[in-house]
Amino acid sequence: MTVNNTAAAGAAAASETSDAMQVHARNFVGDATAWFQSHWLQILIATGIAIAIVLALHLLRRWGMKLCDRAEGPAGWGTIIGRAVARTGNFFIIMVAARLVAGYADPPEMINKTIDFLFTVAAVFQAAIWARELILGAIEKKTEAENYHGEALLSALGLIRLLVTVALFAVALVVVLDNLGVNVTGLVAGLGVGGIAIGLAAQGIFADLFAALAIIFDKPFRRGDKIQYDNTVGLVEEIGLKSTRVRSFNGEIRVISNKNLLDKEIQNISNRDHIRIKLPIGVAYETPPEQLEAMPEMLTAIAQDAGGTVARASFEDFGDSSVNFNLWFDIAGDDWPTAHKVRDKVIIGVLRRFAAEGISIPFPTQTTYTADPSGKLILPYAEVQPVMAVDQTG
Repeated sequence: MTVNNTAAAGAAAASETSDAMQVHARNFVGDATAWFQSHWLQILIATGIAIAIVLALHLLRRWGMKLCDRAEGPAGWGTIIGRAVARTGNFFIIMVAARLVAGYADPPEMINKTIDFLFTVAAVFQAAIWARELILGAIEKKTEAENYHGEALLSALGLIRLLVTVALFAVALVVVLDNLGVNVTGLVAGLGVGGIAIGLAAQGIFADLFAALAIIFDKPFRRGDKIQYDNTVGLVEEIGLKSTRVRSFNGEIRVISNKNLLDKEIQNISNRDHIRIKLPIGVAYETPPEQLEAMPEMLTAIAQDAGGTVARASFEDFGDSSVNFNLWFDIAGDDWPTAHKVRDKVIIGVLRRFAAEGISIPFPTQTTYTADPSGKLILPYAEVQPVMAVDQTG
């Protein structure tokens, strides 16, 4: 009996719903017929105005298409704006025209509500389309402006497009349902839980993807730059969706995760205007003070003659075997082979000048003292015996 009662109740509810829809439809047709009979002139004028608005919007859309063709480069701002205008849909154009002329024709309340609802649906989804084109166009413009052509990151635009599209149209759907009077709290909560689950499942991929986007917009380096990361020094060859490939100066390719790459200090050495070289020099303690005093000026002259710009030439400290100096000099540009040649000239110049001046660079020396079992010190050299004087008088 319970099953039969439930089925009967369901059938009755369905029948009531069907009857209500039929009543609404008859009322809608009746109101529309009466409105057309009493306002036919206003309707004809409003229709003419609406057609003019539709034609004007179509001309505006065609202007957007031409703007895409005239814009410089495949992703200039003209191209981006024109592409967004060109994606204006016919349904949105028609509903804009209907919404603008509806007040003049004075439609019945039911028709007016229908026009408002359809216009809201068209406007919300059209706004989502425009926002998608502008966001994707901005990303594309940034990648091309920073010379990322042909990289694996450009193939990731498909995934970025999918994520942006899903997010924008999900928001648009929630807005439309909310305008229909649907309780969207549960839907929003479900979308939030689903988004969290997807984010946790693919957090590594998303972290590297957002790191790749951060590289594009923050510009710590570009393709072709020479960078130093951790123990890697090399040339950036490719910035991909998940990783960046660096050709080290030893010849091998280093594949580094984008997230890990941004978590540590990166030294971009491409735009350096000079290379600074530090050259420590030690001279023997036996060197006369006059020569030690003239040492900074001597080292400065040697470095300048070799093509370097001296930043510092001075005493450093007293070492275990020598008096230590430091020579700091700069070589213009960022070419290490050229800098090494200048450094070699400076080293040879120092050796030649020291040889001419009689200045020695001592080897590290150390003297060891030992003792016999009785505790007597054993000298590291032969003990000199005293010479006894002989009395010749006797």
